[in-house]
Amino acid sequence: MAATVMTTLPQFNGLRPKFSTSPAPTLAAVQPMRRKGNGALGARCGYIGSSTNLIMVTSTTLMLFAGRFGLAPSANRKATAGLKLETRDSGLQTGDPAGFTLADTLACGSVGHIIGVGVVLGLKSLGVL
Repeated sequence: MAATVMTTLPQFNGLRPKFSTSPAPTLAAVQPMRRKGNGALGARCGYIGSSTNLIMVTSTTLMLFAGRFGLAPSANRKATAGLKLETRDSGLQTGDPAGFTLADTLACGSVGHIIGVGVVLGLKSLGVL
Protein backbone atom coordinates (compact mmCIF):
# COMPACT_ATOMS: atom_id res chain seq x y z
CA MET A 1 0.00 0.00 0.00
CA ALA A 2 1.27 3.43 -0.84
CA ALA A 3 2.40 5.73 1.92
CA THR A 4 0.21 8.66 2.78
CA VAL A 5 1.48 12.17 2.13
CA MET A 6 1.10 14.80 4.81
CA THR A 7 0.57 18.32 3.54
CA THR A 8 -0.81 21.60 4.76
CA LEU A 9 -4.01 22.84 3.20
CA PRO A 10 -4.78 26.57 3.20
CA GLN A 11 -8.11 27.62 4.66
CA PHE A 12 -10.39 29.92 2.63
CA ASN A 13 -13.43 31.96 3.56
CA GLY A 14 -15.06 32.75 0.22
CA LEU A 15 -12.37 33.91 -2.21
CA ARG A 16 -10.04 35.35 0.43
CA PRO A 17 -7.62 33.28 2.46
CA LYS A 18 -8.39 32.98 6.16
CA PHE A 19 -5.41 34.05 8.25
CA SER A 20 -5.00 31.96 11.33
CA THR A 21 -3.20 33.16 14.44
CA SER A 22 -2.56 29.62 15.66
CA PRO A 23 1.02 28.47 15.18
CA ALA A 24 0.16 24.92 14.06
CA PRO A 25 -1.13 24.60 10.49
CA THR A 26 -3.85 22.12 9.67
CA LEU A 27 -2.52 18.79 8.43
CA ALA A 28 -4.43 16.51 6.14
CA ALA A 29 -3.60 13.04 4.91
CA VAL A 30 -3.79 12.78 1.12
CA GLN A 31 -4.48 9.28 -0.12
CA PRO A 32 -3.48 8.30 -3.66
CA MET A 33 -6.41 8.10 -6.08
CA ARG A 34 -7.95 4.69 -6.35
CA ARG A 35 -9.59 3.32 -9.41
CA LYS A 36 -13.32 3.02 -8.95
CA GLY A 37 -15.45 0.24 -10.37
CA ASN A 38 -17.70 0.40 -13.40
CA GLY A 39 -20.11 3.21 -12.67
CA ALA A 40 -22.63 4.72 -15.01
CA LEU A 41 -19.90 5.70 -17.45
CA GLY A 42 -17.78 2.56 -17.13
CA ALA A 43 -16.73 1.02 -20.41
CA ARG A 44 -16.96 -2.72 -20.89
CA CYS A 45 -14.58 -4.14 -23.42
CA GLY A 46 -16.28 -7.45 -24.08
CA TYR A 47 -15.61 -9.91 -26.84
CA ILE A 48 -16.30 -9.05 -30.45
CA GLY A 49 -19.53 -11.06 -30.52
CA SER A 50 -21.08 -9.23 -27.57
CA SER A 51 -24.74 -8.33 -27.75
CA THR A 52 -23.96 -4.59 -28.01
CA ASN A 53 -21.57 -5.22 -30.89
CA LEU A 54 -24.07 -7.42 -32.71
CA ILE A 55 -26.82 -4.81 -32.37
CA MET A 56 -24.58 -2.04 -33.73
CA VAL A 57 -23.31 -4.13 -36.66
CA THR A 58 -26.82 -5.33 -37.56
CA SER A 59 -28.45 -1.89 -37.44
CA THR A 60 -25.68 -0.26 -39.48
CA THR A 61 -25.68 -3.10 -42.04
CA LEU A 62 -29.46 -2.98 -42.47
CA MET A 63 -29.42 0.77 -42.97
CA LEU A 64 -26.61 0.55 -45.55
CA PHE A 65 -28.52 -2.25 -47.31
CA ALA A 66 -31.70 -0.15 -47.37
CA GLY A 67 -29.84 2.83 -48.82
CA ARG A 68 -27.94 0.83 -51.42
CA PHE A 69 -30.91 -1.12 -52.76
CA GLY A 70 -33.36 1.77 -52.92
CA LEU A 71 -35.42 1.20 -49.78
CA ALA A 72 -34.32 4.49 -48.18
CA PRO A 73 -33.86 8.01 -49.58
CA SER A 74 -30.40 8.86 -50.85
CA ALA A 75 -28.64 11.54 -52.87
CA ASN A 76 -30.02 10.12 -56.12
CA ARG A 77 -33.47 9.17 -54.81
CA LYS A 78 -35.62 11.74 -53.10
CA ALA A 79 -38.80 11.04 -51.17
CA THR A 80 -42.04 12.66 -52.31
CA ALA A 81 -44.94 13.77 -50.10
CA GLY A 82 -46.45 10.28 -50.39
CA LEU A 83 -43.10 8.75 -49.32
CA LYS A 84 -42.47 7.36 -52.80
CA LEU A 85 -38.86 7.40 -53.98
CA GLU A 86 -38.17 9.26 -57.23
CA THR A 87 -34.89 9.06 -59.13
CA ARG A 88 -33.10 12.36 -59.74
CA ASP A 89 -29.65 13.44 -60.83
CA SER A 90 -27.71 14.77 -57.85
CA GLY A 91 -24.58 15.55 -59.83
CA LEU A 92 -22.40 13.45 -57.51
CA GLN A 93 -19.79 11.16 -59.08
CA THR A 94 -20.12 7.47 -58.30
CA GLY A 95 -18.79 4.24 -59.71
CA ASP A 96 -21.66 2.21 -58.26
CA PRO A 97 -24.24 0.88 -60.76
CA ALA A 98 -27.07 1.79 -58.36
CA GLY A 99 -25.70 5.31 -57.86
CA PHE A 100 -24.78 4.90 -54.18
CA THR A 101 -22.39 7.77 -53.37
CA LEU A 102 -19.95 8.52 -50.55
CA ALA A 103 -22.48 10.93 -49.06
CA ASP A 104 -25.07 8.13 -49.04
CA THR A 105 -22.62 5.78 -47.32
CA LEU A 106 -21.83 8.30 -44.59
CA ALA A 107 -25.47 9.28 -44.10
CA CYS A 108 -26.81 5.73 -43.97
CA GLY A 109 -23.97 4.62 -41.68
CA SER A 110 -24.69 7.50 -39.32
CA VAL A 111 -28.41 6.78 -39.22
CA GLY A 112 -27.65 3.08 -38.65
CA HIS A 113 -25.46 3.98 -35.69
CA ILE A 114 -28.14 6.28 -34.27
CA ILE A 115 -30.70 3.48 -34.51
CA GLY A 116 -28.27 1.02 -32.92
CA VAL A 117 -27.48 3.35 -30.01
CA GLY A 118 -31.21 3.83 -29.45
CA VAL A 119 -31.76 0.07 -29.35
CA VAL A 120 -28.82 -0.51 -27.00
CA LEU A 121 -29.84 2.26 -24.60
CA GLY A 122 -33.48 1.13 -24.68
CA LEU A 123 -32.54 -2.45 -23.87
CA LYS A 124 -30.17 -1.33 -21.12
CA SER A 125 -32.90 0.79 -19.53
CA LEU A 126 -35.22 -2.23 -19.58
CA GLY A 127 -32.51 -4.35 -17.98
CA VAL A 128 -32.44 -6.83 -20.84
CA LEU A 129 -28.91 -6.02 -21.93
